Amino acid sequence: QAVLMESGGALVQPGGSLTLSCRAHGFVFGTYTMAWFRQGPGTRREGVAGINPPGSTNYVESVQGRFTISRDDASNTLNLQMDNLKPEDTGMYYCAADSRQWGRVTLLSSEAYSTWGPGTLVIVSS
Repeated sequence: QAVLMESGGALVQPGGSLTLSCRAHGFVFGTYTMAWFRQGPGTRREGVAGINPPGSTNYVESVQGRFTISRDDASNTLNLQMDNLKPEDTGMYYCAADSRQWGRVTLLSSEAYSTWGPGTLVIVSS
């Protein structure tokens, strides 16, 4: 059974940095497409960043240049480095996985993923 567990969410001031991690269990991590999604107060869930097994990535425009997605296949871990955080980055962040490989656009579509973690909360506020 595939299981994902996020960690690293916290309260951080605007302009600060935070690293989220997602540990995966129950599947061959290195062959799966992975992604981060988020849902802010009163908003729909949106794709933040995705990464295919070969390492190709895509980011939503609002985080380009500030966020970096990476994967460590040896430790079955997906990371999201978030820099220069803004209040609008506030939300619940979810890790997602799927056995299929997707193109750049579909990487950020929630319908493309079959396995989800419970989420970790990020609050950006002074």
